Amino acid sequence: MGIEIVKRNALQALRPPLNMPLADWIEGNIFLPQTASATPGRMRLWPYMNGIADAADDPAIERVSVIKSARIGYTQFLSALIGAKCANDPSNILVVQPTSDDARDYAVDVEQLFENSPALRGLLSDENDDTGRSTLLDKRFSGGNLKFRAARSPRSLRRLTSKILLMDEIDGFEVTAEGNPVDLAIMRTQTYRDRLILAGSTPVFDFGPITRLYDQSDKRVYEVQCASCGDFSEVAWRDIRWNDGEPQSAHWVCPKNGCVVEERFKPQMVANGRWVATEPSVSDHAGFKVNALISPHHNARWGKLAAEFLAAKRSPETLQVFTNTVLGEPWKTEGDDLDEHELFSRREAFTLQALPEDVLWLTCGVDCQDDRLEAVIVGHSESEWFVLDHSVFWGPIDGDAVWLDLDAHLKQRWTHPLGGIIAIDACAVDSGDGGHTGLVHTFSRPRFGRRVVSIKGVSGFSRPLIQKSGSKGQLLWLVGSDSVKSHLFTRIERSQGIRFSEALDAPYFEMLTSERRVVRYVRGQPVARFERIPGKRAETLDATVYALAVQTLIGMRPDQRAKELASQAALKKPPTVLRSKWIETHKH
Repeated sequence: MGIEIVKRNALQALRPPLNMPLADWIEGNIFLPQTASATPGRMRLWPYMNGIADAADDPAIERVSVIKSARIGYTQFLSALIGAKCANDPSNILVVQPTSDDARDYAVDVEQLFENSPALRGLLSDENDDTGRSTLLDKRFSGGNLKFRAARSPRSLRRLTSKILLMDEIDGFEVTAEGNPVDLAIMRTQTYRDRLILAGSTPVFDFGPITRLYDQSDKRVYEVQCASCGDFSEVAWRDIRWNDGEPQSAHWVCPKNGCVVEERFKPQMVANGRWVATEPSVSDHAGFKVNALISPHHNARWGKLAAEFLAAKRSPETLQVFTNTVLGEPWKTEGDDLDEHELFSRREAFTLQALPEDVLWLTCGVDCQDDRLEAVIVGHSESEWFVLDHSVFWGPIDGDAVWLDLDAHLKQRWTHPLGGIIAIDACAVDSGDGGHTGLVHTFSRPRFGRRVVSIKGVSGFSRPLIQKSGSKGQLLWLVGSDSVKSHLFTRIERSQGIRFSEALDAPYFEMLTSERRVVRYVRGQPVARFERIPGKRAETLDATVYALAVQTLIGMRPDQRAKELASQAALKKPPTVLRSKWIETHKH
């Protein structure tokens, strides 16, 4: 009897996998662990994911590109696809994430999904590795291998060949001197005629790689069936409406016939939906555009997204995040040149001595030149910037006078409209130009407790606004100049979120508008950058950028800060009065 059981199990193991659609196999065999989902257990694909699964399973399709928002179940699908390929079509699989940490974290997630799914359990175990060389990022199994790599380390892509290439969040990939990581990874698949290249990402800017890949595809959009008229249409943000002040009343207006459709019909409409190729002449490259508006996720209800939009639209930075992560749309980068005269005319009647009540913090940015320091002070509310002052301190930078003048400038105090006293909360001094590094460090190091820091501007739109340098033994911070300038220019172009003091003179605006935002091709790849307009100086632009970047070093809690500024006035001690005993005795 025992022999028969062993024989039956052995024959079962030799049986080829069932020939079933990828989506059906995933739903029948993948079990999500608690660490990967709020609803662990057997995986259920949301309706629109079936089309992506069918494309990934179609031998006639070589490439699949997905431009997406968050909250649509893409990462879970990617993990399930890896499991299906390892179990049913073992081959060399390469997974590329933006950074080493991303690759490592994702490798752990995939490992946990394999352990939680009976059909995959043990597939990546050491017993299936004849070489004994499996690691977290390099998994060997019968018939193939699974490798996790970081786009930021393009050398790690060398000497690899892969039949299946899966790239996630490619708009976060950085182009290096070795080339575009997307192109380098695709080169690893050239020897396979039946290769599959799947790339997905939340878009960032309109020149980004996922936007360009989608434009090269058959450009599919998901159309839902209207619960009222039965016509099919894409759910676009322009068709989501709500009553003023009541985002919870958000509903969809059918663009075909004007039907008003409530949230409760969304699951039915999405389930009856379909993918439509808008460029059907493209046959081997399937492109999918999907956003949170059709997601069944509880946190993707139209009312909740409307509330998020109302909060996000207060500043271009948060509006960009909403556009990218909720609508799955890229952010427009290139704009017209800024007009210095138009900006000069925008000045308003406030100064450092007459601050707007909304200003809760002050920061300063300092640009260093051989014969002067130029400082710009910016006020910050919860969502707005107020450019308040531009000062120039003349004198040789290797002398003491200019630094003493700057120190006195940074120690100033002003009366706040709430009654308290406000001072400069943080200051960034540029140390990266003209051999001034040692002088700036000498000034900033003993003042670090006052948040006076040495900074160096670095290029790249994906850079953090400010981060500590890896250099040991010195307090140097790196400012993502392109990132800050992008936020600054967007606010200026939209006339939103930035205001200028009447104390600012014409030279401030002349230098503020000294650069333009452009997209240039470098080694065949579009790269956004800021270019100097010939004949213009840029000191106030740079100083303003530094003042904006250093804001992130402040623990900003608006309610608490407002109470502090008000309580300073309430806690003022009454003046001390010394009374004369003689006067008290003889006053009558």
